[in-house]
Amino acid sequence: MEKIMGTENNNKPLKTPDQAFDLWLKRGLHQLFDDVANEPIPDELLKLIEEDRKD
Repeated sequence: MEKIMGTENNNKPLKTPDQAFDLWLKRGLHQLFDDVANEPIPDELLKLIEEDRKD
């Protein structure tokens, strides 16, 4: 039987230290970068992308 290292929000047990680390890392990255990822894309960058698509 595998050792249980805690639970996630949905009460599924974490079965390995790697899973616990992965969850910790995911949560930490979300805390650090969600605000940046949700910022609107600058108009100049959108224009460059559209121009590149036309080529």
